[in-house]
Amino acid sequence: MAGKEKSVQKRVRKKANAVIPERSAGVLLHVSSLPGKYGIGTMGKEARAFVDFLCEAGFGYWQVLPLVQTGYGDSPYQSVFGASGNPYLIDPETLAEDGLLKKSELASCRVPNTGKADYSYLHEHKIKLLRRAFSRFDAEKADFVQFCEEGGFKEYAHFMALRGIYGESFIRWEKPLRFHEEAALEKFYRENEREVLFWQFVQFEFFRQWRKVKDYANARGIKIVGDIPLYVAYDSADVWANPRLFKLNKNLTRKKVAGVPPDYFSATGQLWGNPVYDWKVHEGEGFAWWIDRIRRAFALYDVVRIDHFRGFDRYFEIDATEDTAMNGRWKKGPGAKLFAAAQAALGKLDFIAEDLGTLDAGVYRLMRRTGYPGMKVMQFAFDGNPGNPYLPCNIDENSVCYTGTHDNNTLVGFLDELKPEEWERLREALRPLLKDAKIPVRLNGNLQTAKAMRALALSVRSNLSVLPAQDILLTGADTRMNVPSIASGNWSYRLRRGMTCGDAKKCRALLMQSGRLNEQKR
Repeated sequence: MAGKEKSVQKRVRKKANAVIPERSAGVLLHVSSLPGKYGIGTMGKEARAFVDFLCEAGFGYWQVLPLVQTGYGDSPYQSVFGASGNPYLIDPETLAEDGLLKKSELASCRVPNTGKADYSYLHEHKIKLLRRAFSRFDAEKADFVQFCEEGGFKEYAHFMALRGIYGESFIRWEKPLRFHEEAALEKFYRENEREVLFWQFVQFEFFRQWRKVKDYANARGIKIVGDIPLYVAYDSADVWANPRLFKLNKNLTRKKVAGVPPDYFSATGQLWGNPVYDWKVHEGEGFAWWIDRIRRAFALYDVVRIDHFRGFDRYFEIDATEDTAMNGRWKKGPGAKLFAAAQAALGKLDFIAEDLGTLDAGVYRLMRRTGYPGMKVMQFAFDGNPGNPYLPCNIDENSVCYTGTHDNNTLVGFLDELKPEEWERLREALRPLLKDAKIPVRLNGNLQTAKAMRALALSVRSNLSVLPAQDILLTGADTRMNVPSIASGNWSYRLRRGMTCGDAKKCRALLMQSGRLNEQKR
């Protein structure tokens, strides 16, 4: 075979094995941000309508945040169990269709959609509503019995039942239960079987509804991009059931916690408070806990974004007694060994690596060894440095380009907050880039400039470009999803209405112009 033909075949094989094999586009919108009548987005008809919009617009991917049961600050990155589903996302109308709720009960739990998730309402009413549904549920159904016997949510169900009786922090439970002693747990189950089964039902129903959403999307050519956080919350079933895997004191209090040093988002760094892993123990157990976590993630999603990927090379460790992240230290992570073990056990892993923030040679080596696509963020591109990795000219195919992530302001909000000299510098940098990309957009205001940056993010060489829904609708800072290092007031953004045929038509034109149109299913 001629050398040129071999080279072509090699490129074809490489593309076929890529996480994102074809030039395509997606939308970032968490399920909680869907519109609807019940205080938060759910996995009901609004989720299917959003899939229909993606399909009509020509998108190929829907990216969501972790679907886990949220914890402190309503954050999907602080869960009571890293493999759980969020009870708030369960759709009441689907429960009614199954005979578990009455129409009158649906009417009583409807609240106006203000454009924000109504967590105060959900805290007070959603679990009560699910308990009402469980009161009519046949716990002896074969599929539910099998679900419980498989044991995937045994620890979670016990943990949630214990929290309801003894309080949220396991560190304050009586000693036998705090230390997860089997005899004490068996006694607790005998005395509280119905409560433990309720929390099994919550997860059973969540995953039953999510499978329907995912199947609906996949059947229409839409793949789901999910998210797996690097860390788990301290007050979680993960830590309570597996304390050996984390750096804890003998009394199970936190010894070392996670965060990041001072960066773009915070002058004092970010003190996350999650306990860090004892990677020596994980490696000694063949990374079994992580392999199970990854397996669960790929049962939920088609592609998985690994949050804070750099933490697998080196992670930032802070004494639990510190008030900020300024005095933390970098420590060595498991590196490629973890991913090699996971791939050996599970096969090809379609990961996207969140490689934002402070990087060094070790992270770049790990990225090359794994081959996972990294992330490029258009808002970070214009600091005047020609070597900036987020500039369109420096972006390669094996990457995912975003206008912004859930941690960024919206494009319009970002531009609104620029000082006049910063805005002018951005505009001067954009002009030649737009010309090279043949994007005919005038930079005569923030809305037009946001449109230009959006089109530029679609024009780059990245195999996948993802637009937050806010940047499709060109909404301002009041629709931002998260402000890092701010403990409250985040994660509440919601669409006030469903995406329209007009929205789909505009997006379709953008995707056609950028060569990203998905025509698999319409």
